[in-house]
Amino acid sequence: MKALIIDDEKKARSLLSTILGEYCPEIEELKEAEDLPGGIKLINTFHPDVVFLDIEMPAYSGTQILDFFEPEDINFHIVFTTAYSEHAVKAFQMNAVDYLLKPLRPNQVKEAVAKVKDVLKKEGVSRQIEELKSAFEATRFSKIGLPISDGVLFVEFENIICMEADGMYTRVFTTNSGGQMVSKPLKYFVDLLENEPYFYRTHRSYLINIRHIKQYVRRDGNYIVMDNDHMVSISKEKKDEFLEIVNLL
Repeated sequence: MKALIIDDEKKARSLLSTILGEYCPEIEELKEAEDLPGGIKLINTFHPDVVFLDIEMPAYSGTQILDFFEPEDINFHIVFTTAYSEHAVKAFQMNAVDYLLKPLRPNQVKEAVAKVKDVLKKEGVSRQIEELKSAFEATRFSKIGLPISDGVLFVEFENIICMEADGMYTRVFTTNSGGQMVSKPLKYFVDLLENEPYFYRTHRSYLINIRHIKQYVRRDGNYIVMDNDHMVSISKEKKDEFLEIVNLL
């Protein structure tokens, strides 16, 4: 983590710098500024993760830091340092991670750094998830995750032969297995695969991959035989539509 101390008192900067150096190994880089304008310049060039900011300073108060940034440009966390406890309320109103009451003590500083580290970790995970979601939305993936009893089984779309409803569960037949019971209803997969052109719901109990159709049988009420010889029902209202689709293959 990178830290910046902004405080007009040299002794205060020195004390905090010493505490951070001795008790907070998370802080790998540290810089100091003696006033808010100097601190703003360092924020823009040094890009700290956390700013330890004194509230009572000449010319500019530490609480004026937000006057120098647009909200979307604030990518650092603030820990206010103050000799006056009444400033604590305002500190938290400004979304500071923490505030330290002078005179500073090592345990105070360690706890504040731990809070910042925890916040950064959560933000990092959140950012990764958002980036991953964006990647999934932008990219066409060819696998589906099947929740099974001991985890999640990932199967290529093309290896799915068909799916059969079994109450609130679904039996998934693939080219590699006879039938895998999955703890999701069939409708879950119908919705999930609605944009995959090769998957077709022939019946309220079946979703098939039309690339794995072996035979269409015009007797016994009409049914479909899949590549694994599993027989799939086709509803009367779907028969004509299904035949049109098959003729396109």
